[in-house]
Amino acid sequence: MRVLLVLTAFVVVAAAASVSLEDLEFHTWKLKYGKSYGSVEEESRRKMIWLDNRKLVQEHNVLADQGIKSYRLGLNHFADMDDQEFQARFSSCLRSFNMTKARSAPAQIRQARDADLPKYVDWRNMGYVTEVKHQKPLNSCWAFSATGALEGQMFRKTRRLVPLSEQQLVDCSQDFGNSGYQGGRPDWAFKYIMSRGGLQAETTYPYEAEVEWCRFNPWYVVATCSGYTSLPRGDENELQRVIAEIGPISVAIDASRHSFRLYESGVYDEQSCSNTELNHAVLAVGYGTECNKQDYWLVKNSWGVEWGEGGYIKMARNKNNQCGIATDAVYPEV
Repeated sequence: MRVLLVLTAFVVVAAAASVSLEDLEFHTWKLKYGKSYGSVEEESRRKMIWLDNRKLVQEHNVLADQGIKSYRLGLNHFADMDDQEFQARFSSCLRSFNMTKARSAPAQIRQARDADLPKYVDWRNMGYVTEVKHQKPLNSCWAFSATGALEGQMFRKTRRLVPLSEQQLVDCSQDFGNSGYQGGRPDWAFKYIMSRGGLQAETTYPYEAEVEWCRFNPWYVVATCSGYTSLPRGDENELQRVIAEIGPISVAIDASRHSFRLYESGVYDEQSCSNTELNHAVLAVGYGTECNKQDYWLVKNSWGVEWGEGGYIKMARNKNNQCGIATDAVYPEV
């Protein structure tokens, strides 16, 4: 009997030894994010990509633990995608813009140049920001950035925070240059809203993550836009001032680096970011300074709460317009 127990224990240990730590971690990750694949071959390919990203995350976080990197990476729901696949899916989210057109600071902001700005701003704490949303596999970041800015300005005017319809923008604003498949721009979204008389709430025109026929009903309009203001290109001081005085602002960034895709926490300081080649629209909802003196922008993304710090990222501020966050900023007027 004792021999049988020993043999049984040996078999259990041997079986356990045949399952690697990587296998267990990958299985746990799949369960966490509800991942399943259509074939053994596809799962094997995804696992290899996941292992490559796992190695990248581990190596980066060792540097973060040593204080060499200011942010940490994690194996989020994008961890089974390689860079080429990710770029093919998300790189055309934002249409290009005219870099040669001059911009000047808004008049009401110019008048406030000498005023002292707060050291810390977070419009979430003042009711201006809705819950984090998820654009899913559609090039609609521009719509989420636009609704986020308009939600904040409507709250400023009415004191009511109403989640607005990205789907209406995706379905109905093609005549203004926007596309759910080929991307668009927040300022074009504002032009559409001005022209058509308003935007419905998310409850009456919910997001479907695909392009459908336009079902806009003016009876259900809950938000309007009378114009929009574009900020001076590349001026982080002006962006800070506008955020402090106005509220959440639509901004465009370079989100093409693998470190952005796998960002988990900390101040995202990425020297390889471009400040002109921008491909993603997000919402700047505040700014501040960490205890280690690192200035940051507080940014709301549209990749769900499983990405970053509950759907948010702190991006390096006063680092020569890193990732282009002040290159193409705009807010609606209501």
